[in-house]
Amino acid sequence: MTDTSQTGTTPEADAQPSLKRVLGPGLLLLFIVGDILGAGVYAVTGRLAGQVGGIAWLPFLVAFAIATLTAYSYLELVTKYPQAAGAALYAHKAFGVHFITFLVAFTVVCSGITSASTASGLVASNLLIGFGNDEPASGLVLVVALLFMVVLAAINLRGVGESVKFNVVLTLVEMLALAIVIGIGVWVVGRGDGDLERVTAFESPDDKGLFMAVTIATAIAFFSMVGFEDSVNMVEETKDPRRIFPRMMLTGLGIAVVIYMLVAVAVIAVLPAGDIAEPSSEAGVLIDVVKIGAPDLPIDDIFPFLTVFAVANTALINMLMASRLVYGMARQGVLPPVLGKVLRGRRSPYVAIAFTTLLALGLITYVRLASESTIVASLAGTTSLLLLAVFTIVNVACLVLRREERPEAFRAPTVVPVLGAVFCAYLLGPWARLEADMVQYKIAAGLLAIGIVLWAVTRFLHKPEGGHFADIDHLGADPDD
Repeated sequence: MTDTSQTGTTPEADAQPSLKRVLGPGLLLLFIVGDILGAGVYAVTGRLAGQVGGIAWLPFLVAFAIATLTAYSYLELVTKYPQAAGAALYAHKAFGVHFITFLVAFTVVCSGITSASTASGLVASNLLIGFGNDEPASGLVLVVALLFMVVLAAINLRGVGESVKFNVVLTLVEMLALAIVIGIGVWVVGRGDGDLERVTAFESPDDKGLFMAVTIATAIAFFSMVGFEDSVNMVEETKDPRRIFPRMMLTGLGIAVVIYMLVAVAVIAVLPAGDIAEPSSEAGVLIDVVKIGAPDLPIDDIFPFLTVFAVANTALINMLMASRLVYGMARQGVLPPVLGKVLRGRRSPYVAIAFTTLLALGLITYVRLASESTIVASLAGTTSLLLLAVFTIVNVACLVLRREERPEAFRAPTVVPVLGAVFCAYLLGPWARLEADMVQYKIAAGLLAIGIVLWAVTRFLHKPEGGHFADIDHLGADPDD
């Protein structure tokens, strides 16, 4: 068998048939909506209210607007280069600098790990609440979160790939859980116990002005809008992507933000401001809405498990993505070849899975023991920070690649990627973070430093035939294929 860790590509890989185009508009839309919904709204709604009070719906709307600008750039690039490697491919084609390509790819890996680690805190808290522990101890949450990541690694090792039909089922579960929250909000307002006047009340605990408070809240809310960029990895399996992708991606973003805003309004209507800003547990404020808004219904018994089901799926997809990208970079010769090793029977990238899982376990432990923030708050913010950096580069790459004319591709108005780059870069700054959230920069820098060290060692000891990223179109290829 040819040693794929020594070359950028292989004759066997070149001979592989193209992926089957099975995704029509409906399946693609559900995939995009499901990927966006995920853990975001569970993780950030309470923190938004803590920063801006009753107008917690506004940061969702602003984050949606900025995400949509970037989505237009992704649409132009994915229809121009319909391969599955995503942001790393666009950076490589735009700048042609191996180190920049590596940084973009590894930043995406890190965002997947931090996103899954965020989900671990939510899963742990909700699972314990579901089993009757309404105020789980910090140490117990940590243990369950770590065990959850180990379980994800075991599932990943079995070679379980992403199934679009299974994703549809889980998306419907996610939407059911959020529909319950919205429905309770409507019911509470209808019976006269809710207060809709709160939705226009701006409150800032640190006496910040409206602009700065919304800026900080938008950076927090951005975690809830990410996920749409993952859909570019499905382009090779989409029917007529140049026609379908633009409409479905923008529709998916629109559906997600409407759901988020309705959830925020329901939360604000049901709960007093103090209870929103300080939920009863790390599980998030939505579970408090269910308990307080419908105390006589058995919904609160099943809601934590619905949350676990929805959030766990997001974590699994992110860890699958991260391990496959690490595996792909090892095959490209930009990370140590050992990370490209595959189990003979299962054909899963076991070293890459172990590497990404160890990073996640270390992150969760560090945040819990060394930071004043919760697992959810610190790692959700770090995910946003990493992806905002990627989105800034993607918007710039979109402008650079205008030099390659492809009339059949979608084309965004020039002002769109310009504004996308400016706004994403603006939200990267320390002014968009609370003092307690400065740890996010340390976490992001630490993760990238690990990658850079591995890249430098690999570049010094090993150079693949054909050069680094010789087969970048298939960077995230699944060894199960």
